[in-house]
Order: sequence, then C-alpha cells, then structure tokens
Amino acid sequence: MNCASCVGRVERALLAVDGVREAQVNLATEQARITLEPGADHLGEVVAAIRGAGYEPRTETVELAVGGMTCGGCVSSVEGKLRGVPGVEDATVNLATGKATVTVLAGAVSAQELIAALGERYPASRVDDAGTHASESGSRHGDEANRLKRSLGIAALFTVPLFILDMGAMVIPPMHAFLQYTLGQQNLYYLFFLLATVVQFGPGLQFYRKGWPALTHGAPDMNSLVMLGTSAAWGYSVVATFLPQVLPAGTVHVYFEASAVIITLIVFGRYLEAIAKGRTGEAIQRLLSLQARTARVQRDGEPVEIGIDEVVVGDVVVVRPGEKIPVDGQIVDGSSWIDESMVTGEPIPAQKETGSEVIGGTINRTGSFTFRATKVGADTLLAQIVRMVEQAQGSKLPIQALVDRFTAYFVPVVMVVAALTFGIWLLAGPAPALTFALVNAVAVLIIACPCAMGLATPTSIMVGTGKAAEMGVLFRRGEALQTLRNADMIALDKTGTLTRGRPELTDLETAAGFDRTELLGLIGAAERRSEHPIGEALVDAARAAGATLQEPDTFDAEPGRGITAQVGGRRVQVGSARFMTELGLAPEVFRDIGERLADEGKTPLYAAVDGRLAAIVAVADPVKDTTPAAIQALHAEGLRVVMITGDNRRTAEAIARRLGIDHVVAEVLPAGKVDAVKELQADGARVAFVGDGINDAPALAQAEVGIAIGTGTDIAIESAEVVLMSGDLRNVPNAIALSRATIRNIKQNLFWAFAYNTSLIPVAAGILYPAFGILLSPMFAAFAMAASSVCVLSNALRLKRFRPPMKSAAGSDESAPSGEASHAV
Repeated sequence: MNCASCVGRVERALLAVDGVREAQVNLATEQARITLEPGADHLGEVVAAIRGAGYEPRTETVELAVGGMTCGGCVSSVEGKLRGVPGVEDATVNLATGKATVTVLAGAVSAQELIAALGERYPASRVDDAGTHASESGSRHGDEANRLKRSLGIAALFTVPLFILDMGAMVIPPMHAFLQYTLGQQNLYYLFFLLATVVQFGPGLQFYRKGWPALTHGAPDMNSLVMLGTSAAWGYSVVATFLPQVLPAGTVHVYFEASAVIITLIVFGRYLEAIAKGRTGEAIQRLLSLQARTARVQRDGEPVEIGIDEVVVGDVVVVRPGEKIPVDGQIVDGSSWIDESMVTGEPIPAQKETGSEVIGGTINRTGSFTFRATKVGADTLLAQIVRMVEQAQGSKLPIQALVDRFTAYFVPVVMVVAALTFGIWLLAGPAPALTFALVNAVAVLIIACPCAMGLATPTSIMVGTGKAAEMGVLFRRGEALQTLRNADMIALDKTGTLTRGRPELTDLETAAGFDRTELLGLIGAAERRSEHPIGEALVDAARAAGATLQEPDTFDAEPGRGITAQVGGRRVQVGSARFMTELGLAPEVFRDIGERLADEGKTPLYAAVDGRLAAIVAVADPVKDTTPAAIQALHAEGLRVVMITGDNRRTAEAIARRLGIDHVVAEVLPAGKVDAVKELQADGARVAFVGDGINDAPALAQAEVGIAIGTGTDIAIESAEVVLMSGDLRNVPNAIALSRATIRNIKQNLFWAFAYNTSLIPVAAGILYPAFGILLSPMFAAFAMAASSVCVLSNALRLKRFRPPMKSAAGSDESAPSGEASHAV
C-alpha cells in the first residue's frame, strides 16, 4: 500500500467478505484490524480478498523443533496438524533434522498456538535466536528502506547522465554543438532510450506491479498515476525516436529524461518515507528492548538458561543482581530491591520479599531471589503494554473519515482531469499542441498522487501514542486522542485517585504529662489486633516513629466506639468522643483542635491511658503530594474539576476547599457514580472521568473519555480509554496537552496534503499559462509530490519533541536511576 486510495480499496475488499463486521486499515503501520461476526472464521476468505484486490498479506516463517516423529506418516501428521491452524499458509517438516518450517500470516498465529496444535504426541519448541526481540514492523521498514536504497542507486546511476546530457545540451550551447558533432541527434535519442528504459523497467517496475492490477480492478491508486504518467512520457519518446514519421510536424520531441527523473524522485521520496516510518515506530522498539532475552530456570534442580519464549507458567526462575526479570511472577525465596521505574516512573527501587509480585522487564538491583512464573509471553504486563500501544497506533480517529471520503473519489477524478487536460490542450493549445497536451497531462497525473493524505493521520497517531507511552500514558484506544482534547470537565474519584487510598496518621496532640513517642507506642500496641483500617494506620505510624510495639495482654473491640487493651500492665483505650464520654473523660479539652481537624476532612479520635485522657489523634486518607499541582494545571487548561466520592459531604468539601475543586458530588453509592456522570453530561459538559477502583468502571465507561490509574484494578483499566501507569495525577493534564498537540499536528498534515493537491492540480493542468505563461514541469511535479509526503512525515515526527507541561514521575527523564530504563511505559 502506498496511499490513501490503497487503504480504501483494501477496506472495501475486506468488508465485502461475509462475516466481516468491521475493517480498519492503517497505511503507516501497514496493518489491517478486522472484526468478525461471533463464531465466524473466514481467515482464508479474508486473505483471498486482499490478494484479489491486488495486495499481498505479509507472512513470516516460524521454525519448530518437533519431537516424537519416527516415520513419513509422522511427518504427514505433523504437517496436517500445522496446516489446520487458522493463519497457517504452509508447513513443511524434515524428518532428518526434526524441524518444521511453518509459513504463517504475520500476527495471525503465535508459536505457542502451533506447539499446542501438535499436542503431547509431538512435543515441540520454537527454534530461533532467543535474543531477537526487535519489532517485526521496525525490521520490515528497515528492509523496505534498504530495497528502496538499492532501487534509488540504480535509478540515479542511469538518470544523472541522461539528465546532464539532455538538459545540459539545452542550457549550454557549446555542449549541444559538441554532442551534435560527435554523436548526432538520432544517436543521442538512442542513448537516451537505453538509459531511460533501464530506469523505467528496473526501479520503475514496482509501479507497474502494483499500479496495473489496481487499474484493471477499477480502483486506481498512486502507483497507477505514476505508471500512466511515466509510461506516457516514455512511450511518446519511443515513438519520436523510432517512428518519428507518424507524429505531426513540429511534435517530434523526446521526454526520456522526464520519465526517468520522475521515477528517481518518487523512489527517493519513498526511501525517505521508509526511513521516517521506521522512526515513527521507535516507541514500540524501545518497549520491546526492555524485555529480557533469556531466563535462568530450574530444571531437575539445576538452573538452565533458556530463551524467553520457552518459559512457561509455573517455572521457577532464578534472578541475580543486575539482571532483568524475564517474566511476571511471585517471589518464592529471597528478597531484593527492584527498579520498577519503567512501569511506575518511581525513581526509588521497591523492596520485594517472599510473596511479592515482580514484573517482567524490571531490573533487579541488589539481592538474588527465585520466583514462580505466573504470566508469560503475551500475558505479561510489558506485552500487554506493547499491545495497547500497537492497538492505539493502528486505530482510526474520527477525523480520518474525512480523508477516506475524499480519497475514495480522488484518484479517479484526477484521471478524468488528466484526460480533460490532454484533450483541451490538444484541441486549443498552441503549437506543438500534442507536446503541450502530453506534458501537462503527465504533470497532472504525477502531482496528484495522494501519498501525503494517506500518511497525514496515522503517522501522527503513531508518534503521539508512542510519545504518550514514554510519558507513562497509555491510550488503549486511538480515538481517545481526539476525544480527550474536547473534554471541558474532569471528574475525579477521591479515594486512590486524589488521595493515596489508605488512611494514615496525620495529627497527634498529647495532653500534659505524656511523651509523644511512648504514647504512640502504646496506641500502636493496643491496635495490633485491630482489623480496622484506622487501627492499621495507627500501627504503621507507631512503627514508622521507631516505637517498640508490645503484644497486648488483652484486647476488646467495641464496634462503632473504640478498643480497650492491656499493654505492659497499662490500660489503653482508643475511640470516638462518645466513647471517651462514656468512660467519664472530657474530650471537650481538645474541642478546638477536634473541630479544626474535622473541618480539614480528617477523622478525630481520642486516646486514654490508665483512665486519663492522653491525646487526640487524627487519621485521614491523605491527598497525594502531586494532586494540588495537577488540579492547578487542569484549571490552567480551562477545565472545570469535579470530585465524585462516596465520603460524607463535610469531609469531601473540606478536601475540595484545600484543592480548589470547583464542584463536589458527595455521599454517592458505587452505582450512583454513573448517574453523577450522566447529570454532568446532561448540562452539555464533555466529561473525562478519572478513577481507579472496581466501582469506578461503569463511570469510566459512561464518560466521553475514561482515564484509569494504572495502579488500580484490572477491571477499571479495561473500562478506560486512557491508562496512567503511575498514580501521578499530573499525567492527566499531560495527556490532555498531548492529545491537543497530536490533533493539531494531524490538522496541519491534512491541511498541507489537501491544500497541496487541490491547489497544484490546476497549475499542473496549465491554468496559469494563458495569463502568465507558466507551466508545471512533470519533473518538478514529481519532486513536489515526493516532498509533500516527506513534509507530512517530518511534521508528524515533531511530536517526538513534545514536552509535557508538568514534570511527572513517569514522564521525567530524571526519574530513572539508570540508562537501562530511562522512560516509563
């Protein structure tokens, strides 16, 4: 595929297949994403439809080492099983080497599916370089660039002398006289013919291979335009060279240099495109580079190094200091500090011990440990992230519909315009009319190639979503890139989104005669047997303060009131003001402090020791350190900020006042969050909802854009269009800013592509000639056409330099402790 008309043609062919519900084709990624009806399995028909449209689905080769084969019958059985897997094009088995070579549709079937198809009777494993994890897309673009580089070299080798001899003779009279004297005009034509023919059917053969089938199928594309334009110039020149007598007097001219230069310039433009396309996929390349290449797995009590693809769920993997963790799993022995900055963006390594979860691709910093693999291959977190980015890059934005409608008719209309141009100039043009008609018709065909239109949207999406991944923002659906920029209201869940999601001790005021550390140790000891989150917060605070926590001798909890415990011979009681009053104590001593704490959204509690009121303590779910700056940035972007929470209104409004939140919807039941979002939308607001919990999933789905905190639950993440891999809310304004930058970039690309094509076609047709005597040379048309695609790609690549408005943990280069994981994904 080379242009937007190719995309439309492939999509129409796919949609014509029975059982295909939806088909999206992306020119930049060169992928088709097809949705089938439930139960439909028409992969063979899909492939046939693509080939029938004149295009070739990409295939790749998978080599398997197969055991259990003893005879030719086994070979036939294995080949039959492999060929029966949907997506397999061919399979051949060599009994002597014990290997099977399987040709599969790229991306349609994995090695694990092939291995599973052979079952236990023929145990198999993939044979490949376990260290090879480069993106197939990046490799493909590299191969394409190398092929085009060779074609460009051949084209230039024959075009340059042709151009110098022809054009040089026109502008340098002595050179013209010398060539006429030494070679003669007819011999020059013969030489031009030889040079141009090599270019026409050497590097230019690619345009015939794709352009002719497209033309015969009634869906001409840019290859068809180039093929027709250069063939017209070359063919006319052949007639002028070998049969000049059939042409009208005064029209015997050759345009060999035009056809050769056009092909050379277009191949040069495609070469630059291939290089630029490779750069648009760098984000995926970097994500894949984070994965380990091998794993050290226990086999018969001994560690054996195997390829990452051979690790299976349940394997016990050994990890040494400084190594990357190969797959996701759970530590079974040992402990260490692990750098998880590639996922969370947090610069400080996380402590892991027996029972802790580890993530493939993160880096073990200190100790050695073993873990049991729980997720491998496509199920690992890193693989899921790569898949999310690829899906977003391959999706179509609503704005692309404009391009699709335009290009569906563009190329056929151009061919009609070229024919009209030829006819008008032939009938009404100055002498030699035939020459003018040919040159202008060729210029129209060449200038109108819609390459830039086809690349305008998908390249910006690829670069934008890749940049987002580096910032720690995953667009699960590419459409969110467009819809997020239109949001005018941000609705935020409180617990776990605005706040840390767990209660912590925030205040402790002691009465006279009590030591703070000693009192905290008594309170913490008393709460050790409590299962209430507030009790756990008090225990954590005591430990953090370095207090010694004894095991309580007795413990009694009174739900809704408080607890009573004996600690080291002392009676410790912790509870509400009502509990203290029932004990005959006077919590009014701390009335002013208690009212202040309540106004701040905190929960005041009281502690008594040996019958004396000892302290007032406050426990709250503290606001994240990054939240105030994020709210301020959202306001700076002109957005209204709303908090939706199940907490009581007094607590919610206290937090809202501190953060400057515009509106509060409090005391909402989990099911009521959807209704709250609907009420906001009823006033015409376009709402982006940010949440992290299971109860946020319906609201995430209801909002125009759902933004899930990546540290939250899987259900919330699956319901969202955008995922923030860390809990840093500053990435919300960053994501909005990137969304706006990407759509702005797409509009710039589309303007360039549309304005270029629509404005230069009349010029190529010769509209300026009557008034100004200006004609557009076909060679200049080829240069301008190639330049337009390169300009669109270069503009899209500018997004790689996007700087988020806020420094976040996941988006800051300084956040990573080493060059191995210098960005979060």
